[in-house]
Amino acid sequence: MPSTTRLISSIASAVACLCTAQAVLAQGGPVPAEQRYPVTPEQRERAGQVAQAGVPLAELAPNAPDSHTVKAGDTLWGISGIFLRSPWRWPELWGMNLDEIKNPHRIYPGQVLYLVKANGRAMLSTRPGGAGGEPGTIKVSPRTRYESLSDAAIPPISLQSIESFLNEALIIDEDTLSSAPRIVAAQEGRVLLSRGDRAYARAISADAPNAAPLAVVDGRSAAYRVFRNATPLRDPSTDEILGYEAQYLGKANVMRSETRRDSVNGKGEKISEIVPASLDITAAKEEIRVGDRLLPEPAREFSNYVPRAPQGRQSGQVVSVYGNAVTYAAQNTVVTINRGKRHGLEPGHVLAVLRESNTVTDTTDSARPVLRLPGERNGLMMVFRTFDRVSYAIVLDIAEGVKVGDLFVNP
Repeated sequence: MPSTTRLISSIASAVACLCTAQAVLAQGGPVPAEQRYPVTPEQRERAGQVAQAGVPLAELAPNAPDSHTVKAGDTLWGISGIFLRSPWRWPELWGMNLDEIKNPHRIYPGQVLYLVKANGRAMLSTRPGGAGGEPGTIKVSPRTRYESLSDAAIPPISLQSIESFLNEALIIDEDTLSSAPRIVAAQEGRVLLSRGDRAYARAISADAPNAAPLAVVDGRSAAYRVFRNATPLRDPSTDEILGYEAQYLGKANVMRSETRRDSVNGKGEKISEIVPASLDITAAKEEIRVGDRLLPEPAREFSNYVPRAPQGRQSGQVVSVYGNAVTYAAQNTVVTINRGKRHGLEPGHVLAVLRESNTVTDTTDSARPVLRLPGERNGLMMVFRTFDRVSYAIVLDIAEGVKVGDLFVNP
């Protein structure tokens, strides 16, 4: 029976890997390393240490259960928080399963995780009683599956909260903004454009005479994103502009290149006419109009996050809270922070948000001095997308609302 169980497990793992690879290859690209095995070398080393000895009981959550059945809607962040005091301490949770769960992104609904305690240490296992216990029985029934098995795995965090940012977020610098191609006209005098409409655009202008013209490359239409109202993101302390957050409107494909052609005017004189590029609007979140800008479609990003503390020291401030007329960020709300790739931040880095420090008068002192109270921890957020000087982070745990100017540090 044990050998049969191992065989079934091996087949299932092979099928999961194959389905994941097929899903990526179908989109015309290789399977990236982080998609196949999204664990850093440091985490793998730490996991190996934990797998041999377990974790001290003091590192467990106060109410850690003896077992937990993974269910639909669970997240790996949530499961980690069930067993450990610090949800971002991912290597401990993964290491406790090192022999049985090779990939932390491949935990599925229906699996039971057992907490085994012995000699002041704790280990997590998929078998009652740990490695020496009887192997668990997984009931299977034949059925046809059309989707990738990776889609059924428990996600690291609630991806619904950040889905639009993965597909639509645009942070650009001033030079990119000023030189971005723009829509200059529409067919039949239309003012507003939507999916299926034809538009015309230019990259070259008096302000950007050396810009590369919009063009069809090797007979293939080039994909662009349409945006407007690039809002400056300012550092709360220095007021420096860190970048521009653009409002995503939709997508367009260049069907005919931007060119010039010789012609003759009404006086019989030879002139050179500007012929804008022809665009087809392929997606529209909002109505598109003349003056809206274009940026090339970026490479697709994969949403594999391994929550972890940054290796180096991090500190900074919240730059903005996403959403119209939103002042305070609650749980599962997205904020922009004033640190990015150049500061060493990576997707998955967890940061602690601090409550604003207040001033009070010391009434016990006859001089009545003003005291500055230290900032206290208010919650945690996780970086999920980074740009050069700013990043997007999702608020995961919070006591009070997060606002612009709030500080963050290492967890």
